[in-house]
Amino acid sequence: MRKKVIWVVDDDAIYQIIVNKIILRSEMFSTIFSFKNGKDAIDALRNTIENTGEFPDIILLDINMPIMDGWEFMEEMELIKSQLNKKINIYIVSSSIAIEDKNKTKTYPDILGYLSKPITTDDLILVATNN
Repeated sequence: MRKKVIWVVDDDAIYQIIVNKIILRSEMFSTIFSFKNGKDAIDALRNTIENTGEFPDIILLDINMPIMDGWEFMEEMELIKSQLNKKINIYIVSSSIAIEDKNKTKTYPDILGYLSKPITTDDLILVATNN
């Protein structure tokens, strides 16, 4: 199986370190990019569109972030989706236990699932093998 490109969009610096180690341990990904908020990730996607760079295969998206949260990211994603040359699998990764958040993920067809923090190597393997 081809190793995939994964983006982690999360404002928690400690969680970023932990998830990056888990991603490396899974050996399922060729490249990891990290972003502190949704705006940085959307800007990177727009830059990739303009410069014909490599899009991520998977985005792990936190909900609660400053500047642009996960839901705002998804709204922006809808606006640029037609310019992407591939389908990007998006998973919400959150410590929120609010049922509203889990239900809201179902209103976005591009969100494939909701994972609770902290994610595990098994979670990543499942995400990476889900085409």
